Amino acid sequence: MERNVSSPLILTFFSTQLPLNTTADINATVKPFSVFDGCDHQVEGIYFDLTLQCINIVVGIPANLLVIAILIHNRKEPTTSDIFLGCLAFMDAYFSAMTPVSFLNLHHWQSKAVWSAIKFSYGVKDTSGPLFLSCICLDRFVAVLFPIMFGQLKHIKYRLNLSMLVFCLTFAYSGAKVVGGLPNFEKVFTGEILAAFTWMAVCNVCILRALKKSRGAGKNEMHPMKQKAFKMVLSILYIIVFNYLPPVVLFPFEDYYSPDVFRCYVQPVGFAFLNISSTIQPLVYLSRLEKVPFLSDTCVKKCCTCVSAENNKTPPIHDPPA
Repeated sequence: MERNVSSPLILTFFSTQLPLNTTADINATVKPFSVFDGCDHQVEGIYFDLTLQCINIVVGIPANLLVIAILIHNRKEPTTSDIFLGCLAFMDAYFSAMTPVSFLNLHHWQSKAVWSAIKFSYGVKDTSGPLFLSCICLDRFVAVLFPIMFGQLKHIKYRLNLSMLVFCLTFAYSGAKVVGGLPNFEKVFTGEILAAFTWMAVCNVCILRALKKSRGAGKNEMHPMKQKAFKMVLSILYIIVFNYLPPVVLFPFEDYYSPDVFRCYVQPVGFAFLNISSTIQPLVYLSRLEKVPFLSDTCVKKCCTCVSAENNKTPPIHDPPA
C-alpha cells in the first residue's frame, strides 16, 4: 500500500535506470504519463483529498505558525508537552507548505527530483504526527497515573531525547519511502498507524478514567489543574478518533477491495482524514487557550468558535515548568 498512490499529486512510477552493460532481456516499455495514475475516470476520492489539502494551505499553515509563536512566547512558563507540540506544529507546517510545490510540479515542472521531495514530505506526515501525538499521550499518562515518577522525569533532557528519536524514525521512514522498492514496505505504515492508534486510545481512556475518579468525596467539580489535563486529553482523543480511525478501519482490509477501488477511492479518502490533521491539531490547541497572544479576543472568537465561555471565566493555570 503506497501512500496516496492515486492522488493527482502522485506522478507515475519512475523506473530505476539500468546499467548500460546489462544483458538481461527486459521489456523497456514505459507507461504513458497520467496525472491520475490510472484513475482518470474515478477521480472523486482524489478531489476529496485535494480539497482537504487546500484547507491545510489556507488555515493549517497560519495556525501551526501561531502555535509555534505561542510556545516561544510562553517559554518562561512551559508545560512538559510543549516540545512535542512544537515539533508537531513544525512538521505539520512543513507538510502543508509542500502542497503548492506539489501543484506546481504536477502542472508545470514535472521534475523527478521535486517529486522525491514531495514523497519525502508524505513520509514525514505518515510518521511524525502519530509518533508525536503518542509522545504527548505518554507524557500525560505518566503525569496522571504515576505522578511520583513524573516528578523524577520532568527534566527537559528526557523529552529532547525522545523527540530526537522520533525525528530519526521519521527521517528513516521518509528516506526509505523515497528510495522505494523495499519488500512489504507498505505494511510498515499500516503497522505503525495501528500501534499508534491503539496506544493513544487506550492511554487516553485510562487518563480520563483516572481523572474522573480523582474527584474528592462529595465534590462535583474537578481540581482546576486536573480539569485542564482532562480537557487536553479529551481533545487529543477527538483528534485520534476523527483523523486516525478512518485509515485504521480501511487499510487493513486492502485485500477485500479490487485494486482500482482501493487505489482510487479507499486510499485517497483514508489519507485525506490523516492529511487534514495538519489543520485540526493546531486549531484544537488554540481553542483550549484562555488567552491567545498576538490576537484580539474578537479575532479569537471568530476563528475559534469552539472556545467556551467557561474557559474565559477560569483563571489561567499552567503546568509545572519542565
